Amino acid sequence: MTDVLIVGGGPVGLFLGSLLLQHGVAVRVLERRTGRNAHTRAIGIHPPALAALERIGVARELIGRGVPIRQGFAVSHGRKIARMPFAPVSDRYPFVLAVPQPVTEEVLERRLRELDAGALLRNAQVTGMHDDGARVTLSVTTGDGSASLSAAFAVGADGAYSTLRTLLGVAAPEKLYPDHYLMGDFPESSPFGSDAALFLESAGIVESFPLPGGVRRWVVRLGKPPACPDAEQLASLVARRTRVALDAGANTMLSSFSVRSRLAARMVSGRTALTGDAAHEISPIGGQGMNLGWLDAVALLPAVLAVVSGEPSAAALRHFDSTRRRAAASARRQAEVNMALGRPLPDGLLRPRNAAIAGVAAIPAFNALVARRFTMQ
Repeated sequence: MTDVLIVGGGPVGLFLGSLLLQHGVAVRVLERRTGRNAHTRAIGIHPPALAALERIGVARELIGRGVPIRQGFAVSHGRKIARMPFAPVSDRYPFVLAVPQPVTEEVLERRLRELDAGALLRNAQVTGMHDDGARVTLSVTTGDGSASLSAAFAVGADGAYSTLRTLLGVAAPEKLYPDHYLMGDFPESSPFGSDAALFLESAGIVESFPLPGGVRRWVVRLGKPPACPDAEQLASLVARRTRVALDAGANTMLSSFSVRSRLAARMVSGRTALTGDAAHEISPIGGQGMNLGWLDAVALLPAVLAVVSGEPSAAALRHFDSTRRRAAASARRQAEVNMALGRPLPDGLLRPRNAAIAGVAAIPAFNALVARRFTMQ
């Protein structure tokens, strides 16, 4: 008999499944995709999330397959104006780990299957649900037909366009921002090596992060969505703003996105909880979204254990709902600050703004505080 049904087999659903299995909870993870996501979008794993991943025994492997970013630089007009070391944020994980999302999902899926080879059901689309107060039943279509699956509790980890959230009737108003980005991965050609760099320029920010295998990600802020983005356009924008030349012909990933956010009105409805992007979609700028979902899972664990063991769970579920919605609201505010920092600014305002950034970054206590905020500590 299944104790918990998890809708969504991305990083959050896979992690939660393993976390529950380690506590003896029978889990089924339902994923509509037939295979893992091959697109490298989310790459940053922050120290609190690494501590969470350590709980299921995958942190060490991920660190071995990623690039620990131990410091970042703010750069303007070709000159480093500020340095942010991550050593003060964590004794155990004094870095932000850059690792491609397909690698993260591969490691998490393998761990889930080690704990229960049959826990993950792919090509499974949820089409309906019913909560009778004692159990949750999901209507599911698979490659083999239709089925009804029942459990003591259900979790929606099925992304920003969550089917489960829609079936629950939970409102998640969309907030749009005037920020658009073009990003891509290229062979390393910058002088920054394993460091991150934020180029604060009058035309808008350029962000740059190392990836394994001698690859570097570049993210450029645009004034409007690109009509037909290509690697040549991105390489040209990077060269113009940063003076770093990229080999457009060697581009391995290209993507554009416009920024929006959503915060669900509630994260718990009866015997169902929402986690990750299903509960809170946050701007990718700052890389908080995936990490926030993993921390949701850790916070949800005590409540789910109470539910499946038949113990009182209402207070634990209310605590999860209130604390994680506050955490999501805080993450959205931080993302909005990050985006504001990257918007175009005339040189007459850019230079004094950047001078102020350099001044406060030179104060160790303030620098450490900003680093802690940036890494979700």
